[in-house]
Amino acid sequence: MNILITGAHGFLGQHLVDRMADEIGQINRATQLSISDGPISHNRDEPKIYQLFTPRSYELDCLKYTELYYYCHYNSIDAIIHLAAECGGIGINQRKPADFFLHNAQMSLNVLKVSHELKLDKLVTIGTVCSYPKHTPVPFKEEDLWNGYPEETNAPYGLAKKNLLVGAQAFSQQYGSNFIHLIPVNMYGEHDHFSLEDSHVIPAMLRKFHEAKEAQASSVTLWGDGSASREFLYAGDCADAIWKAFLNYDKPDPINIGAAKETTIKELAEIIQKLIAFEGEIIWDTSKPNGQPRRCLDTSKAKNEFNFEAQTTLEEGLKRTYDWYLNEQ
Repeated sequence: MNILITGAHGFLGQHLVDRMADEIGQINRATQLSISDGPISHNRDEPKIYQLFTPRSYELDCLKYTELYYYCHYNSIDAIIHLAAECGGIGINQRKPADFFLHNAQMSLNVLKVSHELKLDKLVTIGTVCSYPKHTPVPFKEEDLWNGYPEETNAPYGLAKKNLLVGAQAFSQQYGSNFIHLIPVNMYGEHDHFSLEDSHVIPAMLRKFHEAKEAQASSVTLWGDGSASREFLYAGDCADAIWKAFLNYDKPDPINIGAAKETTIKELAEIIQKLIAFEGEIIWDTSKPNGQPRRCLDTSKAKNEFNFEAQTTLEEGLKRTYDWYLNEQ
């Protein structure tokens, strides 16, 4: 089976390639990753030989339909795991809402159409917790997706990703396509980018505390008032969920992927402060937005459908992420 992973060299993509390599067998880290015989889905009898196609963005631009079509046709792609996306923290969502909506929506439409036109065996699409309504009751259930408008600071991104779900379900309904949709919560881990302007909360916070400690600063200033909550999923665990779903889930209904633990931003800051051993003060800039008030998913369907449960504690995952960040300096 030839599998195209869009965004394979991005943050989540690198974790997914590592996860697939761990289970399947020997892997050659080139643009095309040949994988030897290895275990396949637990409900299939015969092993398969997988070949992963992991082009970089300059080799395959998912914004260009013709380029994506001919890449998949030429390489006889059988399935796509679509990870490529434009995303980031509240700051960049506020600066580039049109780009985030248009580019993510365009990639979604292209991947859906190519998968249909070439009659691929499977398409795995990745959504976002940002698609949920702003005041969704905790824990978020998949059925809650349509009960309101997303939180305003990242609504364009969230709606573009919800558009991907609508498309996947439409093709499944009309043509019987095997298109599935997974909804992960806030992810973190190695290979993330640590830009203070564009990154998500954990890499930005790790970098802020680290630089404050190095500079012997007396304080660190963080956005909001710390009351908002999030559910943080280690990217390696998310990769495990994607691979399990690829092998074992074939329904059009969306599935939440999370760690099933809610943490306030204030609690997160205190954990990171302790991890980095920063002894200064935390100052909250309440002129900046908190974002969505609460986020925590009901992950029971992932457990029931393909036996996924996150294994990495927040403290353990943060330590791995910070160690990686230090090694990259």
